[in-house]
Amino acid sequence: MLLTTIRTAPALGDFTPLEEHQSQTPSSFFDGKPVLHYHTTGAKAWIPKSQLGKLVFFPDGLYSDPTGPEGTALNGTVEENVEQKVDLYVNSQALTIFCPATSSGLSIPYPQISIHAIKTIGAGDAAYQSVYLQLELSEPDVDEDSDTVELTLIPQSNPTTSDSSEPAVPEAKKLYQAISDCSDLNPDPVDQDDEDMEDNADRIVFEGDYQPVEGYEGVYAGSAGGALPPPMPGSGGWITAENMHEYFDADGNWIGGGDVTVIGDEEEGVSGELGDGAGAVHARDEDETGESKRARVE
Repeated sequence: MLLTTIRTAPALGDFTPLEEHQSQTPSSFFDGKPVLHYHTTGAKAWIPKSQLGKLVFFPDGLYSDPTGPEGTALNGTVEENVEQKVDLYVNSQALTIFCPATSSGLSIPYPQISIHAIKTIGAGDAAYQSVYLQLELSEPDVDEDSDTVELTLIPQSNPTTSDSSEPAVPEAKKLYQAISDCSDLNPDPVDQDDEDMEDNADRIVFEGDYQPVEGYEGVYAGSAGGALPPPMPGSGGWITAENMHEYFDADGNWIGGGDVTVIGDEEEGVSGELGDGAGAVHARDEDETGESKRARVE
């Protein structure tokens, strides 16, 4: 999912305008043209001069100094910037930037945009808004040494014919919002190792030679040595057909199970003994004292 170089400018017919997309139900959510959230021409693109050559439309030796009025507000900045004029296509699949002067551009997948923010150039009356991007030039989480480039986009204000009394939204904010919306449509891919860790986060891992019972998630058979299956937390294990001989003799008498621990003169089952009366069979009409109960007559 790296940046893709393009040599021709996209045609507006390659996209579905956002207004059209929102006004009707698409026949498919997976096919069709990308949705164009924002488009402008003649925007200013700046990068630090030290990063020349990192982007295809900023070749070393073919650039200009930042132009006014925004360029004038750069007085006193720490690092020198260079400028190109570009056309922007913020669509639902990628951020596409094309530079007519170099006949080249980039299709940038949104996961490769590690940072995007509103950036103010200058101060006071000489303050101008722009959109700051930090682009990852290498595959995320693949290359240990991340290679990035800082790109500043300054869309030019378009004349408005609206009679609305509401103040116009700055072009930089429109651009920023479009990138934010499209980034939400293209989340970062889930790392398989992280997904496996999440899947195992709530699982209970038993130590020993226990095999899962086929067809039942989280159910284990007894070990090869005849021990009980591992109990779930808070339980005392299970008496099953496979281990019943450890707890009852051939006549059905309770014989306990497992080793015993002697405390004083008494023996106590390690695995937890049943209480008094375990294994006793009561007639239907007998109470716990062994006496028969009469049917109650009102």
